[in-house]
Amino acid sequence: MQRPTAPYWIALGLLALPGIAPHGTAQASGLFYAPPPPDEEAPTFSGEAELGYTHLSGNTDSQTLIGRSRLSWLTGDWTHTLRGEVRNVTRDGDTSAEQYLLSGRERYDFDGPHYLFGFARWEKDRFSGYDQQSTAIGGYGRDIIDGERHHLSLEAGPGYRHDRIDDEANRGLGVIYSALDYRWTLSRFASLRQEMSVESTDENTTSRSLSSLTARLNARFSLRLSHEAKHNSNPPETAVANTDHTTNVTLLYTW
Repeated sequence: MQRPTAPYWIALGLLALPGIAPHGTAQASGLFYAPPPPDEEAPTFSGEAELGYTHLSGNTDSQTLIGRSRLSWLTGDWTHTLRGEVRNVTRDGDTSAEQYLLSGRERYDFDGPHYLFGFARWEKDRFSGYDQQSTAIGGYGRDIIDGERHHLSLEAGPGYRHDRIDDEANRGLGVIYSALDYRWTLSRFASLRQEMSVESTDENTTSRSLSSLTARLNARFSLRLSHEAKHNSNPPETAVANTDHTTNVTLLYTW
């Protein structure tokens, strides 16, 4: 029977980490690493935690655990963000998915729609062919649309990624990064969000997409339906597949 390679306290720590969202709103804890510009009345600290769990027993014995969280705080024109994710899937005692992610993000807002950003990210995906990956990226972003119901942000910049690959030599790669984040407020109680990012290197291109529909249940809790896709154009030979798809229904808590 296969067992998770990372300690369980890592997963618990990620789930306990707070999230990011303006007070009283539900924002996706997704792939786009630029938090939106804070509102004038936004609190100094804000958070979001998202959790999904499924357990089946009988003819099929399986369980799925998904947790995402963010913590954000403001100091002048700076927005600081910490983010954590964990995903674990077992079926008949065998682990079929095991992923962990930690990242830190800085954003500096100028007057108008312009901002600078920088982030560092560590991720471990047991079945991706990589033992772990560390990435640092910085660049320029712009809020293209910033209305009451629609918001669109674009950002891009260079970076560096260090890959630790199973049974191969480690390698460092230059990265060209671009991303977009579109949010549509359907009503006071529902919102739609589409996030996409592309990271290109000499070895491969990693594309990520997250589509989510969030329905607010009350001032603190929301229900979220999301679909996430991650594609690596040239993964290591030990990778199970080039593309991962995940569809989730999760409970979201914001403060």
